[in-house]
Amino acid sequence: MQSGRTTAASKAIPRIILLAGRDKSLLRKHPWVFSQAIARTEGSPRAGQVVRVESHSGAFLGWGGFSPDSSLPVRICSFREERLPDESWLRSRLAEAVAVRRNLHLIGEETNACRLVHGENDGLPGLVVDLYGDYLVCQFLWHGMEPWRAKVVEILRDHFPGAGLVERSEGQSRKREGLPERKELLAGASPPATVAIVEEGRRYRVDLLQGQKTGFYLDQRENRGWLSRSQPLGRVLNGFGYTGGFTVAALRGGAESVLHCDTSPEALRLTEANLAENQLDASRVSLLKEDMFQLLRRLSEAGERFDTIVLDPPKFAEHKAQVIRACRGYKDLNRLAMGLLRPGGVLFTFSCSAHVEFPLFQKVVADAALDAGREARIERRLFQ
Repeated sequence: MQSGRTTAASKAIPRIILLAGRDKSLLRKHPWVFSQAIARTEGSPRAGQVVRVESHSGAFLGWGGFSPDSSLPVRICSFREERLPDESWLRSRLAEAVAVRRNLHLIGEETNACRLVHGENDGLPGLVVDLYGDYLVCQFLWHGMEPWRAKVVEILRDHFPGAGLVERSEGQSRKREGLPERKELLAGASPPATVAIVEEGRRYRVDLLQGQKTGFYLDQRENRGWLSRSQPLGRVLNGFGYTGGFTVAALRGGAESVLHCDTSPEALRLTEANLAENQLDASRVSLLKEDMFQLLRRLSEAGERFDTIVLDPPKFAEHKAQVIRACRGYKDLNRLAMGLLRPGGVLFTFSCSAHVEFPLFQKVVADAALDAGREARIERRLFQ
C-alpha cells in the first residue's frame, strides 16, 4: 500500500458495508463501527487487517482495522480515501502526537512525564504511549494496532533516541479483543525498580513494571495542580491515594496534615518514597492500609472532620450493565465524604468509569449531598 493515492492493491482490500442509515456517526468522524451497524463483509479479513468501510450505497467512509472477536469490529484509522493506513501514515500520526505535547510544553524540566499518544484522540486507535522521563510505556490494546507493533517501537526510538521502551499490554481491553496480555521490555535498558519523574515541579517515583496502568495516573496532572493551588487546604483526607500523587500536591500546597488511605502495601511504601523525594515532612502524613468505605464510616462515628477530601476511586463500572450498581457506590462514597467535611470544606471527587457519563455522575454527587444534608455548589469541573 502507498499513501497519497488509491492503488490497485487497495481494490483487493476487504470491504465492510454498513446498513442503510448507519453511517451517520462516521460522517461526523466518529471512528467506531459496531457489529450491529454492519450489513455484510466482502472478502475474508484477518484480525488486524486493513478494511475499507462503505455506506450502504457504496460511498467511501474510511479505512479501518479489523477485530473479529470484538463488539467493535472496526475502528477507523483514516477518513481520507487517498490516505491508506501504511508506514507513512503511522510515522505522520506519531510525529504529530509528539509535536503537540512539545508545543504544549508537556516535555521539559518542569514536567517530563505525559501521555504521549492517546488512542483515537491522536488518530491511532488502540495505542497508548506514556512518557516517563527516559522511558516510554506502550499499550497495544486492539487487534488493528498489533501489526504495527514493531514499527511503532522503531518510530518512537527515532523521536526519543536511547529511551527504554516497556510494553504493558494488559487488562480488560486486551481480553475483550481476545488478545493475550503482554508485559516486557521492547527496546533499550530495562527500567530500575522505580523511575523518577517531575510533574510541574513535583517529584514522584514510578514503578513502570508493577504499578497500576502504565505506572502512574498521568491524566490527573492538572487536577493535582488545582489541589496544590487551593487555599486553605487545612486538614486533608486522600482516599484511594495510590502512591501519593494528591498527597504530595496537598503538602506542597500548604496542607496542615494529610490522612492517606489505600489498600495496597506497595502503594503505601511508594508514597513514603515520594514524600522523601519532595523533602516533605512525613510527620504531617498518616498512611492507612484500609478499605475506604469502612474508613469513612469509622471516621464518621468518631466525629472526625476535614477541610479537604479527595476521592479518586478505581473504576466501578467496566461495562454498561454495571452502571446502576456503580452509581450506588459513587453515591454512598460521596455521601459519607460530605458528612466528614467542615462547613466551607472542599470535595475533589472523581470517576474513571467511562460508562457513567458526566451528567449522570454530577447528578449522583448532587443526590449524595441531599442525602448527607449538606448544601453544596460546584466550584470547578475537572477533567483528565
